[in-house]
Amino acid sequence: MFVRAYLRASTADQDASRARNALDAFAAERGFRIASRYIENESGAKLQRPELFRLLADCEPGDVLLVEQVDRLSRLTSADWTKLRSQIDSKHVRIVALDLPTSWNLVAAEDDFTGRMFAAVNSMMLDVLAAVARKDYEDRRRRQAEGTARAKDAGLYKGRPENKARNRAIAAMLRDGRTWREIMDGTGCSRTLLAKISREQKAKMQTELKSAREDEKAEP
Repeated sequence: MFVRAYLRASTADQDASRARNALDAFAAERGFRIASRYIENESGAKLQRPELFRLLADCEPGDVLLVEQVDRLSRLTSADWTKLRSQIDSKHVRIVALDLPTSWNLVAAEDDFTGRMFAAVNSMMLDVLAAVARKDYEDRRRRQAEGTARAKDAGLYKGRPENKARNRAIAAMLRDGRTWREIMDGTGCSRTLLAKISREQKAKMQTELKSAREDEKAEP
């Protein structure tokens, strides 16, 4: 059995590794070691998360997926949560969350019967917390939209400022030929932001190349 920790933050500006100390302390208290950690900056409302699915691909039957809270794993719609649960269950992976005490004994159940009982109770509670996490996500989105609308009506809305220093660093790393994984790990940016900057950089290079060719043609 391997315990694999999944750490997630919703945006590139957030620290996805924030919960590492809490997960390490939880593991130490119960006498097991975290074999590997999978860290990413992606929305929990999004099913396709590269690091989460890399974790699942690495898992063997009986492995544990450790998270700080259930909402780190899912803020998904009911349909998407069913798809994710199906993939987790097909791999026979056990989910342990610090905010789900019924899951704690899944790390080392005393016997098969006890393990199955805890698994059954935990499965029900996991579905409940996943539904609560989705509702919380939808409520926050609604409140944010209402707040933005009021700010726009009052002429106060300015939007999120661009992190120019970080974006310049990302562009420089792209020019240096660094891999996307290296860039995301080094800057904490999301794959979405990285793809956007990569497209902008390619478009800029194409424009500069076109301009250079036109200058060459214009020379006597």
